[in-house]
Amino acid sequence: MDVDYQWTPPVYDLSNPPHQCTPLGGPFSDADFPRSAKWCSDGSALLVHCEQRAFRVIHTPDTSFPTPAAAAQTTLAQPAPIVDYAWYPHASASTPASFCFAASVREAPVKLLDASDGRLRASYPIVDHRERQIAPHSLAFDPSGTRLYCGFEDAIEIFDVSRPGCEGTRVRMSASRKSKDGLKGIISALAFQPPSSSTSSSLLAVGSLSAPSPSTGSNIALFDLDASEPVLFLAGGPRAGVTQLLFNPTHPHILYASFRRQAGVYAWDIRADASAPFARYLPSDPSIGKKETNQRRRFDVDWAGSVLACGDVVRASVFSLLFALLSFCLFVSSARAGFEPFPRTIGSFLRILAECTAITDEARSTPATQIPEKDKTIPPFNRRE
Repeated sequence: MDVDYQWTPPVYDLSNPPHQCTPLGGPFSDADFPRSAKWCSDGSALLVHCEQRAFRVIHTPDTSFPTPAAAAQTTLAQPAPIVDYAWYPHASASTPASFCFAASVREAPVKLLDASDGRLRASYPIVDHRERQIAPHSLAFDPSGTRLYCGFEDAIEIFDVSRPGCEGTRVRMSASRKSKDGLKGIISALAFQPPSSSTSSSLLAVGSLSAPSPSTGSNIALFDLDASEPVLFLAGGPRAGVTQLLFNPTHPHILYASFRRQAGVYAWDIRADASAPFARYLPSDPSIGKKETNQRRRFDVDWAGSVLACGDVVRASVFSLLFALLSFCLFVSSARAGFEPFPRTIGSFLRILAECTAITDEARSTPATQIPEKDKTIPPFNRRE
């Protein structure tokens, strides 16, 4: 591989709605429909969470297999309902050592599963004061892949991936149950800030499923990985629980969040005033915002950080993030002029008719052959051998 090679993000023609070129996986029955899906780092496999307590690992057509028809997808049944899951960093079907993911299954330790055959590589127990197993509601690996962060009620458990079976380090989100400071309730979303040359350390965004705290007016906090106390609270969002957090891949100072029973995606610039978001991405169809649903809407941003896609009940909406710069300028101008800052609403420029339960973007993945060897990570242990 040429060490001077530089990967460039793909360019999309979004002037017309896309058409389906290759169906992946299936068939899915009405009783075993997909609940969510996530690409691995190089796009060689898609991990699908199905309704009937199972994962499906679906390989993309350009991945070579001895028997493509038989090995195109693998079903990994679980003994209990699945709560959350996360790919290992730089997981690739072409690298068996790193081809794994973490899964949270009810009333069981957190599992590190081999994505090729579902075998258990390691487990990480979270036990409460009654010695019961806790299934975390959110999972996230740190950028280096050496630590696994698990969010549950009022706390985050941090595990060293190289030490399976050992107790983790518990970080409380508030001093006590009666305390009004910090984050309260179930930690429902975790997101790491992408590594950047402009930042010396990465931040962890934490979201709670409870309403914003009266003291801080926020249910989203940013943590420094070297400290247990939050360094910043993001306020101004709706009074609803956080369902997903995501940093912009190329602009790591921008954080996106979606909320329960809310149609829009809100954006904050953590370099500026954190008391209010500077933009809200809302589908152009006005009827979408009026429909209340308990469906957990998912969104994703492409690798170039220029396009955001969000699913809802009947369609997927695509937004241009280039308008975010103008929105941020208006946000700063209004604040300097003495007016109360408010998020600028940005409508979608493309809608794809489909029944969406999840949005995941293959553009965020980099082909395995284009990832420098020094940036590839593998688990510190490999039980396949």
